[in-house]
Amino acid sequence: MKNLLIICLLLYLLSATKTMAQNVKRQTDKHIVHQQERMVHKQWDRKKFTPTSGFLGLNYQYWLTWAWHPNYPKTDRRPLSGTGPQTLRMGMVLAMQQTDEAYKKHADTIRNVAVTEALNYSGLVTDADPLWLLYYRKEFGNLTGDTDPLTGLSPDVGDYLRNKGLLEWYSEERAELKERLEATRTTTLDRGSRIMAYHRLLGEHRKLLSAWEAKKNYAAKFLLLAKNRDRLRSDNPDHPEFSGNRSDVQIAEDILKRTQ
Repeated sequence: MKNLLIICLLLYLLSATKTMAQNVKRQTDKHIVHQQERMVHKQWDRKKFTPTSGFLGLNYQYWLTWAWHPNYPKTDRRPLSGTGPQTLRMGMVLAMQQTDEAYKKHADTIRNVAVTEALNYSGLVTDADPLWLLYYRKEFGNLTGDTDPLTGLSPDVGDYLRNKGLLEWYSEERAELKERLEATRTTTLDRGSRIMAYHRLLGEHRKLLSAWEAKKNYAAKFLLLAKNRDRLRSDNPDHPEFSGNRSDVQIAEDILKRTQ
C-alpha cells in the first residue's frame, strides 16, 4: 500500500511539471531587442528608440526612459559605426600596414640603389661589364695576353731590335700600360670614369703598337739596305765608299782617282 502511494505521488508530480512547462511562454521585450540590435550590428535607427514620445509627447514611459539621457539617441555608439572604436582601431591598423609597406618599399629601393651603386663602383665585377666583354677585352688582347713582340720577325731583325734597345723600350712601355690598365680595372671607380680611362689607354696602346710596327719595318728595311750595300761591295771592290762622315769634295776626289 505504501509503495502504491509513492508511485501515485511521482506520477502526479510528473504530470504537474509537464503542465507547467507547457504553460510557460517566451517573454521578449522589444525595447531590449532594439537596444541589442543597435549596439551589435544593425543601423542606429532613431525610429527604434522605444518607447516613443507618443501623441503630443504624453507617453510617460518615454520620459522615464530617455529624459535622463536626452543625447543618447543622437550619438551612434556602435563599435563598428563610422566613428566607433572598432572602426577607428581597424582604420589605424590599416594605416599602420600601409606605413609598414611604404617603409619596406623605401628600404628595398635604398637597398637596390646601394647594390647598383656598389656594382657601378666596384672593381670586382669589371670582368662582367658588357662593354668590356664586347669590345675592350678584344682591343686590349695584345696588352693583357702573353704575346711575344718578335713573333713573325726574322732572326736578324729580332737581333737588331734587341741590340739597339728597341725591344727593351717597347717592353717597358707595354708593361706600364698593362699596369695602368690593371689598376683601372681593380680600383673602386665610377663606371663612366672607368670607361673613359679605357678609352684613353686604348688610344695610347694603339699609338705604341703603331710605333712598334714602324720600328720593325724600319729595322727590316735598314737590314735589307745593309745587305744590298755589302753585296755591291763584294761584287765591285773598286766602288767608292760613301760614308756619312766624308764631305762631298772627298767623295768626288775618290771617284776621280778611281777613274784615272
